[in-house]
Amino acid sequence: MAHAPDVGSRVHIKLTTHDGETEIEGVVLPPAVQDHMTIKLANGYNISHPLSSIEILSIEQPIQAEISATSVPSNNPDLPTVRIVHTGGTIASKVDYTTGAVTAQFEPSELVEHVPELLSIANLDVHKIGNMFSEDIRPNHWNQIIDATEQAFADGCVGVVVTHGTDTLHITASAVAFAWCGNGGNPPGRIAFVGSQRSSDRASSDAAQNLISAVKWAAEGPQPTGELSDAVVVSMHRTSDDGACSIHAATGVRKLHSSRRDAFRPVNTMPLATIQIENTEVDLQLEHHYKEARATIQPRATTSKATRYKEDLVIRQMIAGPWLSTKEIEDAVSSDVDALVIHGTGLGHLPIEDPNNDAPQNIELRDALQQLKIPVLVVNQCIHGPVNMNVYSKGRIQQEIGLLGHGLTSSPDAAVVKLHFALSNNMDIANAMAENLLGEQQQTILN
Repeated sequence: MAHAPDVGSRVHIKLTTHDGETEIEGVVLPPAVQDHMTIKLANGYNISHPLSSIEILSIEQPIQAEISATSVPSNNPDLPTVRIVHTGGTIASKVDYTTGAVTAQFEPSELVEHVPELLSIANLDVHKIGNMFSEDIRPNHWNQIIDATEQAFADGCVGVVVTHGTDTLHITASAVAFAWCGNGGNPPGRIAFVGSQRSSDRASSDAAQNLISAVKWAAEGPQPTGELSDAVVVSMHRTSDDGACSIHAATGVRKLHSSRRDAFRPVNTMPLATIQIENTEVDLQLEHHYKEARATIQPRATTSKATRYKEDLVIRQMIAGPWLSTKEIEDAVSSDVDALVIHGTGLGHLPIEDPNNDAPQNIELRDALQQLKIPVLVVNQCIHGPVNMNVYSKGRIQQEIGLLGHGLTSSPDAAVVKLHFALSNNMDIANAMAENLLGEQQQTILN
């Protein structure tokens, strides 16, 4: 029986299985089971087999956990300058071979080192906010990112790329979009958010092509209009295969799969552009609907300043369904929340009617909602499709008692960010939620 090499060693082994012998290579991780060897393969997946079935053919020294950062090469005077604002996430992560876990630790300069193709697209400089996973991002981090984009444009950058974890990437991107355009503004250049589903040091990583696509858009994309939700975009894989990335409007995209490389999908809209990547060729193609819209719209004047978010606002979110009760409403009010968001069923419905006279809690819920003095926004559990409170009686009742959200077609997350934006800037909440502030409202799906 083989003895397990040190964790972190690269091994070449012969493995005896029920289907015969096979040879594999990988990096040794802490064993998942006693008397087994666990190996991380080049494709990023782990395997575990009994030591009794393994013959070790070769062992290399353990991989060092740290990679030294290198300096970004000097500027090319023929290329525009793009700033990478680094927050962390899987795109800036690598496997810690002593534990097998994925940790956020790549430095911004290391991203450039691992994707040298970037240097033929733009001169790059970097600003590091932190190495955070996206579930740890809060509104104070939104403001830090907004600060960094302002400074980048003030320093002469034509575009900004924000590296971000994927789980809340679309939320932060929407926040930056409303900050720049929600009050009628338009940034001086392009802002692209980018992440990856697989860590940057895995053979199956989508990080490199997503980042190439984001830098391409930030460097060479069209000047944003401010009216078509195009000032801030999200750059991610178009399909699960390599070769193409989609450029999505920040307020019209959502992560819809936990692990696929094409996890980001448009919501009630279509991508603005596709970026094809083949070897060293990177080609940016605007989609027809976006190209046609640009030809018929007057771009806004650019502004040098964006707005900020109140960092202490509390927005409580709830799910409509069999368990939504008056108790939840009372608990929220007693804790001094600033607004409620309820994810309604279907077209945006809540359990507030009692046609069989056997669910009095529904009427109690309606009465409790009607008495609230804080904004209550209804968004769509279905994610796709509008919130339309004109179709059924309960929708009309919801409008009568003052619930907001009728006509919403942005992603549900963008709608919640819009509510936070409106509260932060002392706007008339009902009017702000009904208005199309920057192109987040896709009117075509209401026709």
